[in-house]
Amino acid sequence: MSTPRRAWRAALLLPVVTLTVAACGSDGDGPALSAAGEAGRNTMRTNGCSSCHGANGQGGVGPTFQGLYGTEVELDDGTTVVADDDYLYTSISDPGAQIHAGYRVPMPPNNLTDAEIAEIIDYIREIGPSSEDNS
Repeated sequence: MSTPRRAWRAALLLPVVTLTVAACGSDGDGPALSAAGEAGRNTMRTNGCSSCHGANGQGGVGPTFQGLYGTEVELDDGTTVVADDDYLYTSISDPGAQIHAGYRVPMPPNNLTDAEIAEIIDYIREIGPSSEDNS
């Protein structure tokens, strides 16, 4: 293929590639997030939370964050709570206070600040159920 034809073809494909990458999020790794959500995901990843809860909150040894916010969570004592800001704050700051049923590996204590916990909660809220799920 001649150089002018290659340049023409590249000029046609560049906008398509650019739009595709943009639609996949900034790093192509998980859902597109607001700045607050991205900060929370980064805080979660850099503080070891993702080793149990997954790089994108998909769960594993620990419960999933995806679709969690605003839903009912059964605790190991048989009670249920709503996964709201208060529950999430308590679960992160005092991991043994309210243990999610079905998860036997205890969450380790952490040294997260209130600001870091708030960032993680922002992230969990963003990847929570859609508004249609809450109606």
